[in-house]
Amino acid sequence: MPFAALGLEPRLLSALKDTGYTEPTPIQSAAIPKILGGTDVIGIAQTGTGKTAAFVLPMLQLLASRAPVGSRKIRALVIAPTRELAVQIQENAQAYSRYIPFKMATVFGGVGERPQIAALRENIELIIACPGRLLDLMQQRHGDWTGLEFLVLDEADRMLDMGFLPDIRRIVKQLPRKRQTLLFSATLSPEIEGLTHEFLHQPSIVQVGRRSNPAETVTQIAYEVPKHLKLALLVALLQQPEMDSVLVFSRTKHGADRIARKLESVGVKTGTLHSNRSQNQRLRALSSFKAGEVRVLVATDIAARGIDVDGISHVVNYDFPMTNEDYVHRIGRTGRANQIGDAISFVAQDEHGDLRSLERFIGRGLPRKRLDGFDYGAAAPDEPAAPPRGPRQQRPHPRGGDVGRFRGGGESRKPGEPRRSGGQRPGGSGGGRSWSPRG
Repeated sequence: MPFAALGLEPRLLSALKDTGYTEPTPIQSAAIPKILGGTDVIGIAQTGTGKTAAFVLPMLQLLASRAPVGSRKIRALVIAPTRELAVQIQENAQAYSRYIPFKMATVFGGVGERPQIAALRENIELIIACPGRLLDLMQQRHGDWTGLEFLVLDEADRMLDMGFLPDIRRIVKQLPRKRQTLLFSATLSPEIEGLTHEFLHQPSIVQVGRRSNPAETVTQIAYEVPKHLKLALLVALLQQPEMDSVLVFSRTKHGADRIARKLESVGVKTGTLHSNRSQNQRLRALSSFKAGEVRVLVATDIAARGIDVDGISHVVNYDFPMTNEDYVHRIGRTGRANQIGDAISFVAQDEHGDLRSLERFIGRGLPRKRLDGFDYGAAAPDEPAAPPRGPRQQRPHPRGGDVGRFRGGGESRKPGEPRRSGGQRPGGSGGGRSWSPRG
């Protein structure tokens, strides 16, 4: 089925043609007609299946087809959990609106707020924001929200489980009741789904695939390896030329730096992405990775929902993810838009229980593999050991403790770190670089 069959207007079809896409994904085919019909929608689909285009395209068409309510008012608000994802959505929206005059801006922490205040005062038509900074600026009475027509909650499960629910409630209270509301996510637990009735009115539910399924285009394997040999195994695997664009996930930012230093020391061009990096450093790291200037990007889970780079050949779970949902989102960085990819998980002795839990969650076993010629019995090297592993959570973690200097970084608590109290707001941040319209 071509995009034209979904009822999209010629200007959007021309923009899609420019990006090289002619066939919609299942989530786009299911969601776009319902959104064009004016109903609220809950969209559930695996990471990498095009959720961003599924809401951006019909939203742009409806906004372009009708006159704004009043003059110079914000017409659409998209809320996302991270800076990376907010910038990704903006870049996709800019690509799709190439032939439609449409002004948009991002609002998130970690950067100066003056340009964001100016955008809100000018009542830019589309605002893409993270909850913390947006709420701060709304409480300072920036922006006219009386003409808002669309509210989109993207990666909603992550936002709610990161502890953004109080912020989102305060934001929604300041928005008009008469609006079209869309909620999109890769995973959505029944408990969180119950909360959506606060924000949506008689929504249509669009679900593609099982909620716990990773994309079928991703080959998943596990290497059982002693914890002290994980770094050596990663170096050995990277000698394979087919591992040409590799995203490595570390549990902590300090672990990410340690992995990057080792890889650089053996001649592997490597970037890092975590909350101790400034916004400009994170943007440069993503840009270099996308351009192929660095072969490996080492990241913490702050990046799991925001990286959308075409052609990632491998995702490596250096540290096993803290939740099963995080696993699905991590490996969704490869095999995007029906491309193939490989997901490799390193499993130490104390992570076998987590692996079995994951296999039950996704409904399949992960094949075990061993690297020929690698010495799995080698002694521990003379270098600091990885931090001890904390208890694994069965649902996405609440407010992240690894937000660092930037509000709402979205990373998990460090093992043993106390949870934040209910009165603390993590704030919002997001930013990244991507041109893939498959969102």
